[in-house]
Formats: sequence, C-alpha cells, structure tokens
Amino acid sequence: MQQKIRNIREQLLSDNWYTLKKYTFELQRRDGSWQEQQREAYDRGNGAVVLLYNRQKRSVVLTRQFRLPVFINGHHGFLIEAAAGLLDNASPETRIVAEAEEETGYRVQHIEKVMEAFMSPGSVTEKLYFFIAEYADDDRQSKGGGLADEGEDIEVLEWPLTQALSAIRSGEIMDAKTIMLLQYVAMNVHFEEPIPC
Repeated sequence: MQQKIRNIREQLLSDNWYTLKKYTFELQRRDGSWQEQQREAYDRGNGAVVLLYNRQKRSVVLTRQFRLPVFINGHHGFLIEAAAGLLDNASPETRIVAEAEEETGYRVQHIEKVMEAFMSPGSVTEKLYFFIAEYADDDRQSKGGGLADEGEDIEVLEWPLTQALSAIRSGEIMDAKTIMLLQYVAMNVHFEEPIPC
C-alpha cells in the first residue's frame, strides 16, 4: 500500500499509568490532497482475553470487577467479563494462561486462539488476542480473585452459557470482548447434553 501518512510528530502528554501522546501528521486524502490532522493515542500495550467453557456442564467462567472508566460514564462500574490482562512482554499464549489462573483460579492446559482485534482504534493502540479454553472442575487450583497488590478484587462466576447469553440481551453483560467470545462459543463449540441430576 502506498504511504499515505507523512510528517508524523509526537508530544508526550502523560506517562503516569501508561502513555498518552498527541500526534500531528499529514494524511493523504482519496483525492490526492494532503491534510494536517491531530489525534491523541493512549498506549497501554497489547492484551489477551480467554473465555473458559465446559461442554458437559454447558457453562462458562466469567469475572466481575470494578472498572472506573465505566463508572465515570454512568454505569455502576462492576463489569462482568472474561478473564483478561495485558501481555507485559510475554507471549499472548503464556500470558493468558497465567491470567486465567490469577483471575479465576482455573489452570487451563489447552487454549485455542480464535481472533485478534483492535477494540477502540480511534484512541487506544491496544490489540487484543482472543482465546477460548475448555475447563473441568479439577482444573480449579485456587479461588482466583486476581492480585491484591495490583488492586484487583475479582468475583468469579460460573454461569450456564444460556444465562450469559441472556445477560448480553438484558444489558447485564456490556463488555465488548466478553460479548464477542460468548457469541463465538455459542456459534462454534458443540456442547454435550446436560448431565441428568
């Protein structure tokens, strides 16, 4: 593809938590003219997310934790999500196995990568690596809950897949990455019939 961006200049606005920079650049428009533009971009690194599912129980493992930006935007702040975290210089596969155990207490052995996606490309540089992993009750190694020294206080939820899908429709689940993985699992994973009680 022909180079359509030139004269990129950057200005650091914040380096407190991650980095926020202001970029000035010229973008070549479709008519061939060049237009100067300015944008801010937040760089927090790339991340990974995994949805744990159990075929036999027809269930998924989710988490609930407080998210300040969501609270600021008028929500109560406690989002239901699939386990996720930043890569922190590890491979997506290595990081998500560790993150799943930290957050949910489940040590998964086999993960399957299903996609990569930019979640908020207008302002955030982060690319997410999406995984699914089958779990069994025996895979639970701890209560999970995240790392207290990182400010995490995570509630672990094991829900029937049907409940999770209904929670999307009702607005109880509003996290985009979680919605994407729940819909992927619903469409692509063959679940066994429930065990008779």
